[in-house]
Amino acid sequence: MAAAPPPPLEPSPLPVFSQEGFGDKFLRKTRENPLVPLGCLCTVGVLTYGLISFQRGNTRHSQLMMRARILAQGFTIAALLGGMVVTAMKSRK
Repeated sequence: MAAAPPPPLEPSPLPVFSQEGFGDKFLRKTRENPLVPLGCLCTVGVLTYGLISFQRGNTRHSQLMMRARILAQGFTIAALLGGMVVTAMKSRK
């Protein structure tokens, strides 16, 4: 029985995007994974609110907001990793 020839070693072609600007790329990436920008906005909002509380001398509330910031950052990282997994699964099909 003859063996089949090996598959070609050429990599699969990458998708070609036209010259897209920052705004177009941002919108495309946001549509692909909408939870990452949401997590970033939550992180920035909680951080800002925590810094304002710290400046006003409300240390208890400031500490609470810094803990909430950590949770928001964790959500953002989880959303980023989840989006990467979904993108990898789509590319395999």
